[in-house]
Amino acid sequence: MSLGAHLIELRNRLFIAAIAVAAAMAAGWYLTPWVWSMLRKPLDDLAATGREVAIQYTDVSSGFDTKVQIAFFFAMLVSSPVWLYQIWAFIVPGLTRREKWHAVGFLGAAVPLFFAGVYVGWSVLPNIVRLMASFQPPEDAFFMNARTYLDFTTKLMLAVGVGFVLPVLLVLLNFLGVLRGMTILKQWRIAIIAIITFAAITTPATELMSMFVLAAPIVVLYFIAAGVAIWHDRIVDKKRAVEFAEYGLDEVEHPEGSA
Repeated sequence: MSLGAHLIELRNRLFIAAIAVAAAMAAGWYLTPWVWSMLRKPLDDLAATGREVAIQYTDVSSGFDTKVQIAFFFAMLVSSPVWLYQIWAFIVPGLTRREKWHAVGFLGAAVPLFFAGVYVGWSVLPNIVRLMASFQPPEDAFFMNARTYLDFTTKLMLAVGVGFVLPVLLVLLNFLGVLRGMTILKQWRIAIIAIITFAAITTPATELMSMFVLAAPIVVLYFIAAGVAIWHDRIVDKKRAVEFAEYGLDEVEHPEGSA
């Protein structure tokens, strides 16, 4: 395929993804009150305890800008299966038939895990808000800028969603022959430290329960990914051993960490 054909293909894929995002954004515009009420629920719960809590709009366009951002956030979540598929569809022509199936499997696992991560991020949000409010005297008002609060909540959920997808990426790299399962497993100490660091950055360092809620599922997914990769390596190694035996050749052992 020529460079021009690649550019045309890229344009078509981006156009389809843009249509999906725009359609979801139109729906999200009407669902903005519901989405905003879900995002601000931790503040409403805090107000129910007797604290003076309010979301502020500091300029004339803040309300409109906030609604657009909420609609866009909703659109990116809802349309994620479409634009993720378009990304893979653009890459797929360069893959073998077997690798294409691996890519489809990755997409099928990544989308629900991404949504699961977003849900976990939303679940720990009330704990984080209560912790942040606890540093202020109870007699003082707890006012939040609408844009600041929206950025905080959406970035938290998106970050956790991406964190849930990363173990699946390890499995994909293994299925593509880039990474061995034992290599993934032997790096578990570094992986746990990285996951805990990620959870600590995402949540306040003093909120240990929220950090544990974020880190624990990702650690479990990491070891599941390592197990799947090791299982896949054994199947591949057995097939290679049979092929070498048929041709009367000695089996070549893979050094640890190579494909």
